[in-house]
Amino acid sequence: MTLELAPRLSWEERERRKRRRDAVSSWTLLAPAIIMLGLMVGYPAIQMIWQSFTDYQVRHKIQKTAPEFVGLDNYIAIITRSDFPVVVARTIGIMILTTTLIMVLGVLVALLMTKIGRVMRVTLSIGLLLAWAIPPLTASVVWGFIFDTEYGLVNWALNTATGTQLWHNHSWLLNPLTFVMVLTIIVVWGAIPFVAFTSYAALGQIPRETIEAAEIDGAGGWKRFWNVVFPAIRPVLGGLLVLQIIWNMKLFTQVYALQSRGGIASETNVLPVYLFRQGIGEFGATSAIGMLIVIIMLAISWFNIRQLLKEDQS
Repeated sequence: MTLELAPRLSWEERERRKRRRDAVSSWTLLAPAIIMLGLMVGYPAIQMIWQSFTDYQVRHKIQKTAPEFVGLDNYIAIITRSDFPVVVARTIGIMILTTTLIMVLGVLVALLMTKIGRVMRVTLSIGLLLAWAIPPLTASVVWGFIFDTEYGLVNWALNTATGTQLWHNHSWLLNPLTFVMVLTIIVVWGAIPFVAFTSYAALGQIPRETIEAAEIDGAGGWKRFWNVVFPAIRPVLGGLLVLQIIWNMKLFTQVYALQSRGGIASETNVLPVYLFRQGIGEFGATSAIGMLIVIIMLAISWFNIRQLLKEDQS
């Protein structure tokens, strides 16, 4: 009995040592990335959380004095402002609108890329890459000129099409609804390429035999997509959806650029711009707004994140 058990124990010990070496090697390789992530993300996050519970202002920095701990006063003051619920609702509404359009149109473009020929696919890919490569600020300026009050292409085209001057000096940015329309066009136009390329790559991983089997069974285009294609790319779409929710909740450049071209800030603010306009040096209040943005994004994305985690575990 003893002679048979000794080799087994020796094998188990070797396995434990091997796992220990693998763990040490893995953590050694991950250590630089973890340290950089901690310095670039962890430390600022901790600072923001701490500042949100204090009255930290620029005067404390100049005078080199310590801020006072005020607890939840910053959060209460922000939440009880009359304009804050409106800004939150506007931010979430724009996020839902832009995210829906980006996801739907991006997947449709990806499906189109699987059906067209190589030349057309390359041409479409180049166009998407150009739209994706343009910085958000540059895109906002260009689209701002297109919808310009005096020299805009849209006003000229509408006057030409109607044969009137009804659209002369028409401002698209003064009205909050048309402001959101222009903003949506800019955001969707710039974000579709990422969703389209990622979805197209996911579609390429679906076995052709599976789709052909569905065709032989008599499934139409919609049934093939819903019962075969969509389940196969759902994890990818789930990740894209979470990213789009986060990115569209953090819209700043496009909103601020359009406001600078004539939009009324008080009627078109979203949370990131609202944070920026709180005043220079109000670190405590702005940190509290930043924490509220993070909480809202996590609350909205939580369901999708849970679904992704469940699929990874299964």
